[in-house]
Amino acid sequence: MIKHLLLRGAFAAMLGLPTFAMAALPVIEVYKSASCGCCSEWIKHLEANGFTVRAKNVEMPAQYRKLAGIPDALGSCHTGLVNGYAIEGHVPASDIKQLLRDKPKAKGLAVPAMPMGSPGMEGPRKDAYDVLLVKNNGSTEVYKHYK
Repeated sequence: MIKHLLLRGAFAAMLGLPTFAMAALPVIEVYKSASCGCCSEWIKHLEANGFTVRAKNVEMPAQYRKLAGIPDALGSCHTGLVNGYAIEGHVPASDIKQLLRDKPKAKGLAVPAMPMGSPGMEGPRKDAYDVLLVKNNGSTEVYKHYK
């Protein structure tokens, strides 16, 4: 086992990657409506980017947003939970990975509504949108802007 870990670390170093980059990503629990197609597409986006997803179809996904402490004004169609953070809406996997690396003191990330062009909402047009960092006091700041 130790030999395997040393070889894995050496391989990561040869590629110029930090050793933790090869570690498995945590499981994201996603609470969604059974009939929501864009939620399923967002889940596919997460899985394609290395996450394991446990999707749970629920009657009222908004209850999980509320339990996670995300204000209704930031709501979308699904709520994810990962390592103590809430992920509301169509947040790109790269931003979730960054959140998990940075570990800010916050409730999580949110993409309010369902902007066209966000993961799971791909289509003929692409709207600008913000990924918001939801702070523990409920206030927000732009975590990343997409054009």
